Amino acid sequence: MSDRPRVAVFRPDDERITAAVALLEDLDADPVPDPMLEVAPTGASPRSDADYAVFTSKTGAELIADADWTPGETTVCAIGDSTAAALEASGYTVDLVPEEFSSSGLVDALEGTCDGARLEVARSDHGSSVLLDGLNDAGAYVHETVLYRLTRPDGAGESTELAAAGELDATLFTSSLTVEHFLAAADDRGVQDEVVAGLADAVVAVIGEPTAETARAHGLSVDVVPDQAEFEELARDAVAAATSE
Repeated sequence: MSDRPRVAVFRPDDERITAAVALLEDLDADPVPDPMLEVAPTGASPRSDADYAVFTSKTGAELIADADWTPGETTVCAIGDSTAAALEASGYTVDLVPEEFSSSGLVDALEGTCDGARLEVARSDHGSSVLLDGLNDAGAYVHETVLYRLTRPDGAGESTELAAAGELDATLFTSSLTVEHFLAAADDRGVQDEVVAGLADAVVAVIGEPTAETARAHGLSVDVVPDQAEFEELARDAVAAATSE
């Protein structure tokens, strides 16, 4: 392995991939940017009459700001510090961020307080069922608004060729969908089996347990799951693991 580990990153092709590349370079890694997600806004806006409104991503926070959504008396909940920061940067007051940055963490935070409440979940079309099922089981009246759809960009997958050749030292998967799109891109190129074999000798880093389950279901061995589901921690842990091998 080279002195600078080669690390593939799959964030959307906007300021997030730019920031990810800069972070990896600061960590003395060689970034391989290969966006696996493209955001297609639906134009929908969250309901404004809910007792609680839940936002799960920075993208969703930015889209509601563009739509001039007004929360009124709604309790605003954000999963993760980056989502909360994006909401606050757009002028919203965030009332609740669960200690665990995940769907199950938010369910745990609201359980016992949302029985009978109207609860709006605003997110992508690929949100986990864990959130809706958990809130329904807690007694909430749950409504979901799909703010955007996530698709695989045309031409994505150059990093799969490196993985197939055993030339990646680490991969940073930030959602189950990035895993699925990465492997679909490998399949398009006829190298899916080679990619799975190649990643057996690399550090496979995932943002949280749901992503880890998806990776394992597709035959990948997961090496890194950060304590907090935040990209910076994911990148730091992955680079540390890659440089220690």
